[in-house]
Amino acid sequence: MNIYQVLGATGLLVISTAILVKNEKTQNLLFIAGGILLEVYSIYRNDVIFMVLQIVFIIAAVYDYFNIRKK
Repeated sequence: MNIYQVLGATGLLVISTAILVKNEKTQNLLFIAGGILLEVYSIYRNDVIFMVLQIVFIIAAVYDYFNIRKK
């Protein structure tokens, strides 16, 4: 297993953990971190569809994080 596979697997675990977290700010931070790790993995794999998906996922989590902070 190379470093990119480890990063991808870690990203998957972080996002899976975020689903179980009840605090929305913490959940969004975990989504962002996991999304970034999976983005690195998708770039390594040169998977354009997965790259775009992760970018959208990260942007949505960042938007939600800052939207929650304003409330």
